[in-house]
Amino acid sequence: MSIALSELLKLSSARHSHLCPRQVLGVRMGLAGLAAIGLEAPMPHKAALVVIESDGCFADGIEVATGAMVGHRTLRLADQGKIAATFANVKTGVAVRLAPRLDVRQRALAYAPDVKKKYYAQLKGYQVMPEIELFSFHEVTLDPSLEAIISRPGVRKKCARCGEEIINERQVFANGVTLCKTCAGIGYYRLKPVS
Repeated sequence: MSIALSELLKLSSARHSHLCPRQVLGVRMGLAGLAAIGLEAPMPHKAALVVIESDGCFADGIEVATGAMVGHRTLRLADQGKIAATFANVKTGVAVRLAPRLDVRQRALAYAPDVKKKYYAQLKGYQVMPEIELFSFHEVTLDPSLEAIISRPGVRKKCARCGEEIINERQVFANGVTLCKTCAGIGYYRLKPVS
């Protein structure tokens, strides 16, 4: 069941009360990314892993177009501060990274010559530009591997330092003990010392 671009843009804009160029890029990239790995949108249940490199309205466009969700473990954020995403076919292992072409903002103006403000010209242009003019496509190898990212659900370990449970094979082994990433010094936060 394929949903029209206009309907996907309405769904994305409903999350923000307006439509912006990054939402359009997210929706278009989601559709193009799945097609590049041989899947139709919305993707079949857990058929792909989508790794986005930025959050915000771009991410909402990707979610709406692909059906990928954090809760289904089919959407990941690897925050690189870029409007880009990698699409990996779980069955075949093929992974393709898409990013807007470097001159995409200027190219968009040619597709909306009647629109004076660049923002609105990009908004209109991104909706009609051919994918090949909108995005670069590069086959990539995931690091860690697709298998490591997906892991095996249900695997549980206990951190030897903090005692918290670690799921989905995210533990680290250091000096012969099992640690969570934070206790191993590679987490995203540090505990404040008790005064």
